[in-house]
Amino acid sequence: MKQADIKQLSTSDLRERIKEGKSALTKLKLNHAVSPIENPAKITDSRKTVARLQTELRSRELAEIKK
Repeated sequence: MKQADIKQLSTSDLRERIKEGKSALTKLKLNHAVSPIENPAKITDSRKTVARLQTELRSRELAEIKK
């Protein structure tokens, strides 16, 4: 997911996507531990997407505090 797409999401959507992303990342890690997945770069992409979502959520929280 690109940064421009993330900025267009509402705050509640961000929180929902973070939960979904974290659960998907956990599943990927567990599947990879049991038997190597076809494309391990998916784990990295998923982790970075969750981080982008959390960064946007935090920046919105800080903007609310400054108001």
